[in-house]
Amino acid sequence: MDKRIVLAVIVAALGYFVDVYDLLLFSVVRVASLKDLGVPEENLLSSGVFLINCQMAGLLTGGILWGIIGDKKGRISVLFGSILLYSIGNILNGFVTDVETYAALRFFTGIGLAGELGAGITLVSEIMPARTRGYGTTLIATVGVAGAVAAALVGDTFHWRTSYFIGGGLGLMLLLLRIAVTESGLFDQIKNKDCKKGDIFLLFSSKPRLVRYISCIAIGIPIWYAIGIIVTFSPEIGKALGMVEIPTAARSVFYSYIGLTVGDLTSGLLSQLVKSRRNSIILFILFTAISSGVILNSYGISLDHFYLWTWVLGFSVGYWAVFVTTAAEQFGTNLRATVATTVPNFVRGSVIPVTSLFDYLKDSQGVLSSALIVGCICISIALFATLTLKESYGTDLDFIEE
Repeated sequence: MDKRIVLAVIVAALGYFVDVYDLLLFSVVRVASLKDLGVPEENLLSSGVFLINCQMAGLLTGGILWGIIGDKKGRISVLFGSILLYSIGNILNGFVTDVETYAALRFFTGIGLAGELGAGITLVSEIMPARTRGYGTTLIATVGVAGAVAAALVGDTFHWRTSYFIGGGLGLMLLLLRIAVTESGLFDQIKNKDCKKGDIFLLFSSKPRLVRYISCIAIGIPIWYAIGIIVTFSPEIGKALGMVEIPTAARSVFYSYIGLTVGDLTSGLLSQLVKSRRNSIILFILFTAISSGVILNSYGISLDHFYLWTWVLGFSVGYWAVFVTTAAEQFGTNLRATVATTVPNFVRGSVIPVTSLFDYLKDSQGVLSSALIVGCICISIALFATLTLKESYGTDLDFIEE
């Protein structure tokens, strides 16, 4: 294989590894950091939801910003700018002394985190052959989600402030590897053409294009429902299930992301073997429905069995690589980075309405019933959206959106 392609895949994979490390680190250190900042026990859940939503708001903002930059200035510029921003944000997170500053820095860091995956997937998709690009994007996602496993291990071993410093240091080190990565040839072909590049309003100028875009977002929502509610708030769910030993968020993230790593590899390879992104996604969404239902109805479950099912849940939502690759394959070169960057971040940002609905319902319905209701809504929307998208396996990406 071309050394240029190998280097791009490695750099994109390691960048996404650091990205996911930071993205999930807050879930791991949520309780410890908030207690250290003096937040009362009864406010840990609501303060955690607030901080996650601030982070996700940053991802939404950054997704639009980096997507436009990626289509106007190139994929490489985003790979450099995003990792620098979230590395600085990570380090600053280690110095916070109050919730308000914590929230502002989670927003700032979220902006930086928003550009990494979309730019990496876009670059690799455009430089690899059509029939094999799924292997490259699968490797990126598989290595990347392992960053959550690292976050769980580091967050469980070191002080929460040290864990943030480690993430920032890793990001700054990775900057050195990016110097040798070259730009996408497809982008080079259109950068001087007289066509709209990175114009997000193009997505709204055509109804079929808009429906395609919304569908790409919708198919990924169950992933962040599972991570944002069942995994992040596993201590509260464990209490509601009447567990004798209550699970920790750190361990739940650890086991779920080991499962997600295996799931990403499996779903990506499956989509290549059956030559269908759509069928692979549908299978994994259905599996997500089953595993979520089992966890939320397992009253009195043992701690070991709970962690086993968080692994299964993680595996079931391990279609992230196929989902982002599908989004990139649906749109032309002049909008591809915008779509591939905004779509996963809007999915991450879906945690805001999802967790807000969960938080609203839990007082009247209880933790378990509210989680089930929200899950049914997310999974139903995702299945419908997947069926509306055309199959994109092997699509020629050398086209533009008019």
